Amino acid sequence: MKITPPATFALAFTTFALLASCNSNSTKAEGKSAETQKANADTTEVSLTAPVSKPIDTALYDSLQLKLANGDTTGKWPVKNQPYPLAGAILPFKRIVVYYGNLHSKKMGALGEYAPKEMWSRLNTEIKNWEKADPSTPVQAGLHYIAAVASGTPGRDGKYVNRMANSQIDSVLAIAKMRPNTIVFLDLQVALSNIKAELPHIEKYLELPYVHLGIDPEFSMKDGSLPGKRIGTYDAADINYVSQYLADIVKKHNLPPKVFVVHRFTRKMVTNASSIKLRPEVQIVMHMDGWGEPELKKGTYRHFIYSEPVEFTGFKLFYKNDIKKAPNRLMTPEELLKLTPKPIYIQYQ
Repeated sequence: MKITPPATFALAFTTFALLASCNSNSTKAEGKSAETQKANADTTEVSLTAPVSKPIDTALYDSLQLKLANGDTTGKWPVKNQPYPLAGAILPFKRIVVYYGNLHSKKMGALGEYAPKEMWSRLNTEIKNWEKADPSTPVQAGLHYIAAVASGTPGRDGKYVNRMANSQIDSVLAIAKMRPNTIVFLDLQVALSNIKAELPHIEKYLELPYVHLGIDPEFSMKDGSLPGKRIGTYDAADINYVSQYLADIVKKHNLPPKVFVVHRFTRKMVTNASSIKLRPEVQIVMHMDGWGEPELKKGTYRHFIYSEPVEFTGFKLFYKNDIKKAPNRLMTPEELLKLTPKPIYIQYQ
């Protein structure tokens, strides 16, 4: 079986020399942002401050999940016995559409390749395309920022990870505020470190109601290999640890549910997926992160996302790598909406 090539090897590792000069140790920021967004009492609207008092419409939730299952007759989708999320949940009431990248690199994604105004012009075009393709599902705009980048050099702690300084993360939050109600994802590539050690570096940001999380098994090098030499892995136990960590933050600070994105494009990137626990405080997206021509991407989605249901699904589109082979084009929203299940999180790199 042909597998989609690694999603970020060619992209991330061309920028190591540049990123090595970044601050590898986040500093403590003074205080927390006092700016908040007005909550909307409609259960289909995401709250950017705290959960709305009105619980979610469970009948609507079930109907939207059935719609995402897209006629699946195998019994895999929609996922059985999943808990209803807390009030203020984004999914499945909205489709999240994001730009991905790092501000230090023009080669790791559209977020960083373009100046903020041009970036927003381009992302808004994609958002309009999705609104046209599926008018029944509102779009939630987002920025997905790589806050810890697997590195080609060991760094001071020998973990081969460059942690972005708080000032860089603050810049992303400022760019997000250029478009009202934008959410932000902070993505972690842990390299020779581990997820338990890296989460505390961004915890103060995860306490903000509009900041969510992504983790990348590709760069979780549990066997001690250097990042970029082979594809890494996370087990269900790691994912469960992270979701419990997020759930604790949600409960402690009375936040709406966190969206938790897990990248995947091979079987071994996520082991024991059937043991992943679902929680009302966290919405897990298994995100198809491979690049290539449309048929190859659809095959990867079918083998590694559809076949091992968790909760929600995502799909990444690469502006450059996806067009290298015939038919030399990106998949369209209309094509992605034909997938089973329909992805509810869309990432452009």
